Amino acid sequence: MDDKPVINPEIKNLFKQVSNHIRTRIKLIVSLFLLGLVIGIPLAHRVVDWLLNVGLLPDDVNIIILTPVEFIMIQVRVGAWLGAGLALFALIIDGAWKSGLAKKSPRPASSVVLAVMISISLAITGLIYSWYLLTPMLLEYLATDAQAAGLSTEWRLSSFVGFIVSLCLACAIGFQAPLITLLSIRTGAIDRTSLLAYRKHIWFATFVLGAAFSPPDPLSLFLVAIPIIILFEAAIIWDILTGESKSANA
Repeated sequence: MDDKPVINPEIKNLFKQVSNHIRTRIKLIVSLFLLGLVIGIPLAHRVVDWLLNVGLLPDDVNIIILTPVEFIMIQVRVGAWLGAGLALFALIIDGAWKSGLAKKSPRPASSVVLAVMISISLAITGLIYSWYLLTPMLLEYLATDAQAAGLSTEWRLSSFVGFIVSLCLACAIGFQAPLITLLSIRTGAIDRTSLLAYRKHIWFATFVLGAAFSPPDPLSLFLVAIPIIILFEAAIIWDILTGESKSANA
């Protein structure tokens, strides 16, 4: 008896379409990722200095370095994060261009301009949410919790910087959910019916990606994933209200 799980043909087709599209853009993705490394590595020194002096560090917390290469690895990580952001931004622009062509717009460039403006606005909203709400609240909570247990609070430089940058990056990228959802529908990459049918799977994937990008504590995971899910649902509602999506079953 064959015990292998049966994969839904629609899911296989969806993954095939996404993988084929990414494969056609792999050179662009790699190029932008390398550009992010080149820009991010020298920029990381200023970022670290700024984070240490901007007032985010809770009281009675000391920053330490444990390995000789720790600061170098921080610079590489910042460059990698920047490269990943540039690659995602390029894919959004590409999707916006295809969306304009799919709707037979005489000027698909207008779709790109609109998508760029929305993407930047969503990224700024995510950064504000992370910087002014999540980051200070979580840092204070983690420091107070450790000090209440009688522990000395000495944080590694890589952990402190990584916590802040990854949280900001997770929110900036995650808040692109409504734009990515609408572009996926409007370009015909996936229809609304499929999104609704696999809503729970998308929710689960959001938590998985949130765990990959956000700091490893459960509180950070929920505070990052829940707003993204809400934005995803808002995009679905918007698409239903505007009635412009193309269903594959129509």
